[in-house]
Amino acid sequence: MFLGTHSPRLDEKGRLFLPAKYRDDLSGGLVITKGQERCLYVFPVEEFRRITEALRTAPVTAKAVRDYSRVFFASASDEIPDKQGRVTVPANLRQYAGLSRDCVVIGANTRLEIWDAQAWAAYEAEQEQAFSDLSEEVLPGVL
Repeated sequence: MFLGTHSPRLDEKGRLFLPAKYRDDLSGGLVITKGQERCLYVFPVEEFRRITEALRTAPVTAKAVRDYSRVFFASASDEIPDKQGRVTVPANLRQYAGLSRDCVVIGANTRLEIWDAQAWAAYEAEQEQAFSDLSEEVLPGVL
């Protein structure tokens, strides 16, 4: 389970330090791909395989499944962190997410998300009230 908010910076070669607390979980490899709201999703290899299996069993006759799968898999890049815990974020993914130097990496349960720092601040500010309003809808009877 991935939790928390971290603020690493991209270096001049497009590398990002993974949060130290997750390096062991990701040391065997990870997959970076496009996520919603112009962020990047970072999955441990096993979680990516689970998603792949779910999409494999989805009906290819459904246009939404085809469309989602094409973008999801075409933009995916498998990476192995280096000994310092850095991972290279491919240029096309950096461009998609608008990443320059200051980034935010958030834990999102089974994945990490990489955001441009300004984009994350704007998203978080915009979603604060929605978060409060949705708690009953998303987790009825839990909170």
